Amino acid sequence: MIVDGKPVGYQTDKMHLLLQRAGVPYRIEILPWKRSYVMAVRDPMTCVYSTSRTPEREALFKWVGPINRTEWLLLGRAGHKFQLRTLEDARHLRIGSYTGDARGEYLRSRGFNVDATLNDMSNQQKLLLNRIDLWAIATRADSNILDKLTLNGKIVPVLVFNKVELYLACNPSVPDALVAHLNTVFEGMRADGSLTRIDRQYDHLRPSK
Repeated sequence: MIVDGKPVGYQTDKMHLLLQRAGVPYRIEILPWKRSYVMAVRDPMTCVYSTSRTPEREALFKWVGPINRTEWLLLGRAGHKFQLRTLEDARHLRIGSYTGDARGEYLRSRGFNVDATLNDMSNQQKLLLNRIDLWAIATRADSNILDKLTLNGKIVPVLVFNKVELYLACNPSVPDALVAHLNTVFEGMRADGSLTRIDRQYDHLRPSK
């Protein structure tokens, strides 16, 4: 998010601290996800965060982290008639995703029926209007995303189908020595409690339990 004209947030604050400690000149921009992702794939010395590290993406980037961990979750309409015990049980259903999303890539590569949009939030209404059966999202322990997506019980969690780590994903032009240095600095931030302190600065944004 942008506050006083500057990018901030859990992961952005971690990136600021990482790059400052590593002594790396940098600029952070907040852009639409698909554009950011394509730039990191295409442009030298460019990285994108927070990026799901999946087998499909492994060779595209050099990786720094993990920054965080996430669960991939299928949401459905309240009162849905189907039962999902495993992801395979969803093979006959229509699953909403958005262009460039790792969940959509993962499901499509495994033969699932994925309906991708340009804007992920349009999947909320598509689900309520029965234009899709399920909506694939990501959730984190430090996020209140479910509070925003479930619309007071109109939409419900159905199945956690994957657990993925999130990274700073860097264009292959970034030197191996720099990637190794960034990983070393990041582990130092984890060990000295810096990452936990950043998370705690945002505790007031977490949902109450």
